[in-house]
Amino acid sequence: MDEKPVKLYSLSTCSHCKSTKRLLDECTVAYDFVDVDLLEGDERRAIIEDVKKFNPKCSFPTIIIGQKVIVGYKEQEIKEALGVS
Repeated sequence: MDEKPVKLYSLSTCSHCKSTKRLLDECTVAYDFVDVDLLEGDERRAIIEDVKKFNPKCSFPTIIIGQKVIVGYKEQEIKEALGVS
């Protein structure tokens, strides 16, 4: 299995974001995540601009797996992008 970089933009209070983190943990995938709602000031603005590059609606979770962008908790799509079943 090729290890693709995985980045998750989430909100700390979002149930779909928590489900996405749980799924990634269950798949034993290394991933970076940012809880955007816990950031402040310039750091928060910069991260929101990053999210908008991948997901113009800036909704959460926004998951980047390699070159693939998945918006929302879509278990099957996430697993396919990770190459796990």
